[in-house]
Amino acid sequence: MMNKILLFGTLGTTEIIIIALIVLLLFGGRKIPELMKGIGKGVKSFKDGVKGVEDELKDDVKDINNEIKK
Repeated sequence: MMNKILLFGTLGTTEIIIIALIVLLLFGGRKIPELMKGIGKGVKSFKDGVKGVEDELKDDVKDINNEIKK
């Protein structure tokens, strides 16, 4: 089971080129920039969400530490 998981985790140059060609055939040249823009916005939104949660946790830890010091 582990060997199958590791097999799919390693992509070489040839595999990446084949995947890029398939994407190009499926979506066409005009749709790819729109697709990448959407993916980029999604990644940015995810990072912003994670940063927001991290900031809230840091604030909570600071509040707890301040309460302990009192």
